[in-house]
Amino acid sequence: MPKGKSRVTHIALYRAWRPQTFQDMVGQQHIIQTLQNAIRENRVSHAYLFNGPRGTGKTTTAKVLAKAINCERGPAIEPCNECDACKGITAGHIMDVIEIDAASNRGIDEIRDIRDKVRYAPSEVRYKVYIIDEVHMLTTEAFNALLKTLEEPPGHVIFILATTEPHKLPATIISRCQRFDFRQVSLQEQTSRLLQICAEEGISADEDAIAYIARLSEGGMRDAISLLEQVSAFGDSRITLDAAVDVTGGMASEQFYQLAEAVRDRNAAAIMPLVEGLTQAGKSPDKCLENLIYYFRDLLVLKLAPGGGAATERIVDREKFREMAEAYSPERLFAMIDTLNRYQAELKHASQPQTVFEVALLKLCTLEEVARAGSASSGGGSSTAGSGASSTEVQALRQQVAALERKIEGLLSGGAAIAAAGETAVSGRGGQGGAATRPATRSAFGGGGSGVARAKVKLEAYLALAGSPESGSARMKWGDVLQRVKEEKVTLHAWLKDGELVSVSEQNLLLAFKNEIHRETTEKPNHREIIERIAGEVLGKACTLVTVMQKDWQAALDGAGDSSAAEAGDFVLEHESPEGTATPPKRAEWIEEAVKLFGEDLVVVKDKS
Repeated sequence: MPKGKSRVTHIALYRAWRPQTFQDMVGQQHIIQTLQNAIRENRVSHAYLFNGPRGTGKTTTAKVLAKAINCERGPAIEPCNECDACKGITAGHIMDVIEIDAASNRGIDEIRDIRDKVRYAPSEVRYKVYIIDEVHMLTTEAFNALLKTLEEPPGHVIFILATTEPHKLPATIISRCQRFDFRQVSLQEQTSRLLQICAEEGISADEDAIAYIARLSEGGMRDAISLLEQVSAFGDSRITLDAAVDVTGGMASEQFYQLAEAVRDRNAAAIMPLVEGLTQAGKSPDKCLENLIYYFRDLLVLKLAPGGGAATERIVDREKFREMAEAYSPERLFAMIDTLNRYQAELKHASQPQTVFEVALLKLCTLEEVARAGSASSGGGSSTAGSGASSTEVQALRQQVAALERKIEGLLSGGAAIAAAGETAVSGRGGQGGAATRPATRSAFGGGGSGVARAKVKLEAYLALAGSPESGSARMKWGDVLQRVKEEKVTLHAWLKDGELVSVSEQNLLLAFKNEIHRETTEKPNHREIIERIAGEVLGKACTLVTVMQKDWQAALDGAGDSSAAEAGDFVLEHESPEGTATPPKRAEWIEEAVKLFGEDLVVVKDKS
């Protein structure tokens, strides 16, 4: 549309350049063609749904459509903008074309008012058009009230719903509308329209400044024209890139380069004055962080696709930009972009945004330290920093500790040598006759034979005291012990509840387990310490945990236990003699080893033959 050069103040530039016909629309040709074909064939729908990003022309297209179908020279595929109907709709004087903002009129009462009025025929134009903007803001009750009207509207009514969030609309509403998806306007189309506006408005502008403005609008033509109006008001004679950067709160190319250089060299000392300078210049931390993400994104694209035309409108010196891209690896750029993206989310709710921005940049400096430390520990390179060497040593120590923990777990799970079991039994019980030992383990001692060692508990004293008042009192309080263990460590409670407190002998608590795994897990030193401590607090005396299998306890109750072996000691070593020999000719080396470990009075040698 022709514009005069008398508009030197550039006030309301978007309003002046708002499209008045379908031909004026930018970037939505696929939608415009569909609507024009429907008007030409007299197949206009009773309800439309326009959805897409902000500033892409949804409400403008709705108004142009209302003019096209109500034009006195139509319905026409283009409104004439000369008849009373077109002029009235453009100025908002036609009462039959109603634009409603659903964000402020979202209740059921407003929709009921629409439902009551749609039955009346239009008084000034051909069709009564309801344009409901931001329709996703309506309440559930309002949508339900609108549903019946959308399903069976009068022939003279057309609804046009516009929204940026179509996923918030009920499926029943969407299914009753023809849906059109508005897309973001391409950078090239925006730049072309902005240059056209500048030429006809008499505004002198550099192409790189116009491209920068178009890039900031993120595909919204309305935002691009508003930014152009803002920048043109700032520059008296010409719109330059520096002026556009200053007005929009962005960062100049030299500031990008200085920050990227400080991050590249891990120069944390240079970060702080740079950020302080940006703050004093009035740059907002969130905008700086956003621009920095775009900067490193462009470096990454240039790094991975050097021939793909990855030029950015924010960079003036292309050669310096390429040199900076060469200084970074793709892996580091990926990590830096991820880090900045996380801090950008935190910045929205931060009470000290400048501090968060500084921390984000300092974090980028340490990413290189992490990479160097990782390469040094893997042997891929040498690190000159002292922190890299210390990280390697710490990693080695962690690996050693993990290996030791795995060995200890293996010992406690029943796969240890009999020597280890003996040491635990002796040190843990102090040599007391009624003490418990570890579960049965199998081991081959160095020597000419092999044996089987089974850890057993002397049950006679426990059998005699199973029905004592002390045992009964302890059993009554055992539920409290289980509850206290559950509060402290719920996983231990899951193993411990498999055991039943069957008897108490002095300070020893005898638990009978049904499952061997549950018994072994409970016997672990850290678990034993928790159980004995809590039991002592509940029962009011020092307690020692003794375990036995339920089947062995039941056999002892039934009188099926081996009393002679139980009286002789805690351990019975069964030896299979060579065929034809009544007794071993002499003590084998493995027997001598067992005697050294457990003592002469605790070892009984039985000839299985």
